[in-house]
Amino acid sequence: MRSVICKLLDRLRGLVRQESGQDLVEYALVVALIAFSATAGIKSVATGVKTALSNISTALSTDIT
Repeated sequence: MRSVICKLLDRLRGLVRQESGQDLVEYALVVALIAFSATAGIKSVATGVKTALSNISTALSTDIT
């Protein structure tokens, strides 16, 4: 039983020392930040487009009548 625990601890130490997994985490954080920024930007653009179309609709309806 003791040898199994020692092997498990050795594997965990090896994983902690291994730095290749950190690159994946960094890329995931960058992708999440880009997605969050894009979502916030799209909401802002959508609000502007909605306002512009509303203004056009109002102007057209007053000019027609």
